[in-house]
Amino acid sequence: MDEGSRRPSERRHSASPYAFITGFGLISLLMDIVYEGALAVQGPLLASVGASAVVVGVVSGLGEATALGSRAFTGPWADRTHRYWMFAIAGYAITAITVPLMGLVGSVVAVSSLVIVERFGKSLRTPSRDSMLASAASAVGVGRGFAIHEVIDQIGAVLGPLIVAWVLAVTANDYAPALGILAVPGVLALGVLMVLRRRVPHPEAYESAEPNSRQLRVSLRRSGPFWWYMLFTLVTCSAIATFGVMSFRMVSSGVVSDATVPVLYALAMGIDAVAAMLAGLAYDRFHLRSLYVLPLIAVVIPFVAYQRAVVPVIAGAVLWGAATGVQESTMRAVIADIAPLGSRASAYGYFAIALGLGALAGGSIAGWLSTVSIPALIGFTVGAQAVACCILVRLNGRTRIPSAH
Repeated sequence: MDEGSRRPSERRHSASPYAFITGFGLISLLMDIVYEGALAVQGPLLASVGASAVVVGVVSGLGEATALGSRAFTGPWADRTHRYWMFAIAGYAITAITVPLMGLVGSVVAVSSLVIVERFGKSLRTPSRDSMLASAASAVGVGRGFAIHEVIDQIGAVLGPLIVAWVLAVTANDYAPALGILAVPGVLALGVLMVLRRRVPHPEAYESAEPNSRQLRVSLRRSGPFWWYMLFTLVTCSAIATFGVMSFRMVSSGVVSDATVPVLYALAMGIDAVAAMLAGLAYDRFHLRSLYVLPLIAVVIPFVAYQRAVVPVIAGAVLWGAATGVQESTMRAVIADIAPLGSRASAYGYFAIALGLGALAGGSIAGWLSTVSIPALIGFTVGAQAVACCILVRLNGRTRIPSAH
């Protein structure tokens, strides 16, 4: 029997589940230096080429919608072909190429286009990456596994913005070298990715079940709890503003300088790492009940993030980082529990539609309301998160999560 035809439990791999999770964490760390460095200055970068607040909101929202919504196509495609590594490599390569180019082009259309292309690269890689991570995480506890990956990942998310901030400071806000330097960690990430692929060609070997893909896809489509979870995701994310809108207001209001924005973003990413670990451990113990913290954090953000003073703006960045940490650990871990092996990339793809639509709504609505009425923005956030909590109550009553992994 050849390696490709063996059952998952019969395939050999040369790295432990923790080593695999840590390896992908290193890849994500390096690539986060690249795209989080660019994302941290997305608002000011667009403003520097003539974009308005509404344009920044739409582009940042559309970028996240592309990164998330396209996974509804790339996830099932990966499940059908089982070429998870191919999708991961292609997606990381696109980001490594497009980010350095953002600093070289000089128009709203060109920068916006590269933002969308880069986000599409993320849509290619993430369902496959998360599906492979879920197999390894299932052996150590899905909350813990995704939290470990996120903590390592966020080291890069802190370093990237700080590198960009330093280059902007010493070059008088020249985005060409600030983003061009990010090509180095991009190349390193691709190298580590190829090494990990050679060591663990079949991550599904960390689990013993042999999936029947057709039956699993049917069960996923008919899963009531899964679709209620999608609704919760859509509603709660639609009332969390993008950092692009928040940073645009920070700079346009004169609260902080362009070079300070990535520093605040780095702070938020540091908080993200701490929140991710705490939320991941809480999920393994409390399961879906641990998700109530997300709407509660989201409600507070607009009260402080859009003020015209430094301290409230910093508080807003911290809270936004905490919300992001919960999204990146606990919300991903839920999918690993409610979607079966063989359909996980598809499930992560459908999950991303909800995240993408929520991001598009959140960016667009916040971009508009932040220029019209902050009280109206606060009212929208409170109302949407109240609805999200009601959905979560129903979901908790209908979903059974395994108590151990």
